[in-house]
Amino acid sequence: MVDTSEARVSALKGVGPQLEGKLAGLGVYSVIDLLFHLPIRYQDRTTTLAIGELRSGSEVLISGRIEASGVQFGRRRSLITVISDDTGRLTVRQFHFNASQRRGLKRGAFIQCYGEVRSGPTGLEMVHPEYRLIEGPDAVEVETTLTPVYPTTEGIGQRRWRDLTGQALTRCGEAVPELLGDWAGFEFSDLPLSEALTQLHRPPAGVDLQILKAGTHPAQQRLAFEELLANHLAVRRRRERRDALSAQSIPASTEFWPRLRDALGFTLTNAQSRSIDEIMQDLSNPHPSLRLLQGDVGCGKTIVAAAAVLAAIEGGQQAVVMAPTELLAEQHLRVFSGWFEKVGIKPVWLSGRITQRERRAVCEQLSSGAARVVVGTHAVFQDDVTYHNLGLVVVDEQHRFGVA
Repeated sequence: MVDTSEARVSALKGVGPQLEGKLAGLGVYSVIDLLFHLPIRYQDRTTTLAIGELRSGSEVLISGRIEASGVQFGRRRSLITVISDDTGRLTVRQFHFNASQRRGLKRGAFIQCYGEVRSGPTGLEMVHPEYRLIEGPDAVEVETTLTPVYPTTEGIGQRRWRDLTGQALTRCGEAVPELLGDWAGFEFSDLPLSEALTQLHRPPAGVDLQILKAGTHPAQQRLAFEELLANHLAVRRRRERRDALSAQSIPASTEFWPRLRDALGFTLTNAQSRSIDEIMQDLSNPHPSLRLLQGDVGCGKTIVAAAAVLAAIEGGQQAVVMAPTELLAEQHLRVFSGWFEKVGIKPVWLSGRITQRERRAVCEQLSSGAARVVVGTHAVFQDDVTYHNLGLVVVDEQHRFGVA
C-alpha cells in the first residue's frame, strides 16, 4: 500500500517528465488525482455481435474473415477491407494507412474490430476502427469489464489512460481515504469509496450502459454525495474561520434608510424587507459578514444593497459598490446617485477610463474619508487606492448579486 495523498504520478510505470507535465495540465498530479479523473463514457467490448445484427450508430465489437482488401482511389485514397461471418458482410474503411497495414490485411486472415457502425456507399461500414488480427474465429479476445473513455489532451491516448488508472487502482487498493465515515442511513453508505472508484473505472460486464450514461449508477451516486459532503464541510470550515475573526459591526440605519425608503414612491415587497432585515442583523454582528443576494432581473436586489450601504455610511464607515463592466457600473452610479441625493450623499466614481488627475482626486477623498461611497469597476481595488475606514463591499456579479 502507498500513502495516496503523497504518491505522485511520476511514481507510476511509464510516467516521465513529459507525460507528468501533460497530466498536470489536466489537474492530475498524484495517484489519488488519477482515481478521481473519471471516465466520460464507456464502451462495451465484453461480447461480440454478429455482423448480420449490426445497426447504424452502434459501437460494437465484431470478428470475421477478410474476404477482400485493397486500395480504392477516388476523391480520397482509402484502404477498403471486406469482413464477413456466417450472418453478413461489413466494410472497414481507412483513409490513413501504411504499407505494413496493407500487407497484414490480406484475404483469408481473421480479424476483430471495435468501432462505430455507420451507413456507407455499399452498406454498413466502420471507419478507422480499432482492430487486431487473430488466429481464427475462436481466438477473439473480449474484455472482462466495460472499457472506460477518459477526458484527455493531445498526446495521451485511451490505452495510456487505462494503463495509468489500472496502476492507480492496484497501488491504492483500499487506502483511499473515506469521508463519509459512519454515515449509516445514507443509501450508498455501505459502498466503500475504493469500491465505488473501482466500479467506475472498471465496470463489470453486464452493467447497464444507460444507467452509467444517466449518472444514476450507485457508484456515481456514492461519489456525488462524497463531493457534496466535501463542499459542505469546506464551506462550514471557512465559516468557522471567518466567525473567529473580528470586524466592526454595522448597526441598522435609523436615519438615512428610513428617509430614502419613505421617498422611494413605491412599497418594498415582503421578500425585499425580509432580505434587508436579515442583512442588517448579520452586519450588526462583530464578525465578518458574507451574504449572497440572488433573484431574477428586475426583482429589486439593488435597493436591498442600497439599504446596507446606507447603514455602513450612517455608522461612520465607507462602502464600495463594484461591477464587472464599465456599462453596468455606470448604471449603478446613476441609480445610487439618484437615490442617495434624497439623503444628501453623493457617490464618487472610479474606473480605469478616468484621467489621472480625476483618479488622484478620488483616491484622496477615499483615503481622507471625505468620500463615503464609491461606485466603479475593479479599479476600486488597485494598489494605489486606500480607504479611510472601509466597512462594506457590494459586488454585482451580474448573474449573482453578492453583498459582502
